[in-house]
Amino acid sequence: MAAMTPTAPDTVEAGTSGAAPRASARRPRPRPHPRVWRGAVLALAGAYFLTPLIASFVFTVHVPGQGISFEAYTELLAADGFTESLLLSLGLAAATIALSLLLAVPALIAVRIGSPRLRPVVEVVCMLPLVVPPIALVTGITTVLRWGPEHLSRTPLYQTFLAVQNEDFPVVLVLAYTVLALPFVYRSLDAGLRAIDVPTLVEAARSCGASWPHVVLRVLLPNLRASLAGAAFLTLALVLGEFTIASLLGFRPFAVWIVSISGAQARMSVAVSILSLVITWLLLLLLSRAGTNSATVSVAPATSRKES
Repeated sequence: MAAMTPTAPDTVEAGTSGAAPRASARRPRPRPHPRVWRGAVLALAGAYFLTPLIASFVFTVHVPGQGISFEAYTELLAADGFTESLLLSLGLAAATIALSLLLAVPALIAVRIGSPRLRPVVEVVCMLPLVVPPIALVTGITTVLRWGPEHLSRTPLYQTFLAVQNEDFPVVLVLAYTVLALPFVYRSLDAGLRAIDVPTLVEAARSCGASWPHVVLRVLLPNLRASLAGAAFLTLALVLGEFTIASLLGFRPFAVWIVSISGAQARMSVAVSILSLVITWLLLLLLSRAGTNSATVSVAPATSRKES
């Protein structure tokens, strides 16, 4: 035992001194800075998206034999049907956004608070439009609309069938677009509800004496502002670009009008497409600014009123 005691530190010191040069010799290799890769990816993505737009813009302003001309843009506002189709699409988009949010927001809040077990059922129902193709949906809508003159001509419902097909504002397109927008609205709102503690917020507001409308409008909706803006933008983009249902039903919103003039006025149709992208981007910026504003929940005033 006495002989082994002095040799143990020598062994440890030798091993330590031998390992030190090896550790100092192995230095980690410098990794490339992540900002370089981010810049490269952003540059490639920008080139991928901007190159077709630049080529389309050059096609609209360059006339062979004449040089640069902006006639495709100057004659756009005076084109037959441009203003009517654009206003119709914007009106349909606003109505679809309002109806989709009125259907989805109360349902998802109720499921989140009262019946979490029904969430898979609601998710499957909202995702069904992704499975059903638009051509099948418009075929079913056309079959239902034929019931009016065939079976309901002598009932008060016949006027309802005529009203939903009014060319000035076709309500049937709003109903069809609401069905198509449900998956996107559901995903956006579900992500927002998962990010906040809904039961705690509701319990705190209710304990302060707030009513259910006050809880939804003043407590939950301000915290879902970003999700509501995202759902509104996705619905807007869907309505502005939808062609199949409107064309087969015989209506003429903005997307159908662009296709109708593409054969006779190719440059003007491309100019209108670029203009629609610019309008969509501007609305996206407005909705993103509305969604990123700070949301405040006014629970403290209710507490003070209750205590007073």
